[in-house]
Amino acid sequence: MNARYIRIDAPDQQMEHGLHNKYCHEKLYLDICSGSVPFHKRPRGKELLEDKNITYVSVRAIDRLGRNLMDILSTLRHFDNNGIILKVDDLGLESLVVGKPNPTFKLIIKVLTNIAEMERRNLQERQRAGIELARAKGVYKGRTKGSKKSKEEILAKYSHVIRRLREGHTMRNTSRLCDVSLGTVQKVKALIN
Repeated sequence: MNARYIRIDAPDQQMEHGLHNKYCHEKLYLDICSGSVPFHKRPRGKELLEDKNITYVSVRAIDRLGRNLMDILSTLRHFDNNGIILKVDDLGLESLVVGKPNPTFKLIIKVLTNIAEMERRNLQERQRAGIELARAKGVYKGRTKGSKKSKEEILAKYSHVIRRLREGHTMRNTSRLCDVSLGTVQKVKALIN
């Protein structure tokens, strides 16, 4: 069975509907999370790894699998060990050719993964520099260390989480749909009960 793995950073129902139409001949695995989350810890990534019927997986770009070299190589090793072919669309390459590892694929993947790691580090560095600059100007609006939000502030901020919980979604599904941590959903649920 052919599958397509998609990772996006924020939920967008219209996009999700369009994906199902566009890739109607592939089983879709859609995660809404940061690329820094290890593949095997993503809800749909974990399902994909456990699905024994999958023989071919497509991704748009290698950074959809992750931004950490070791994590991506671990995922690729799993695919190779299980005879699953991975195709990276923007490269036009497959991980296995006639059942054997494609050396060109491995080389390019290692280079691209290192670039993705470097991009993430650069992004974090620019973010830190921006915060330091804002602090120097006296305009940094970060939360004061040790401060706490009131129950009302938390419930107002996470109204979308409350709505999903009241619709009957599980905490894990609510976390994925609202793009918040499971801990946040648990905190909100405790406050509304």
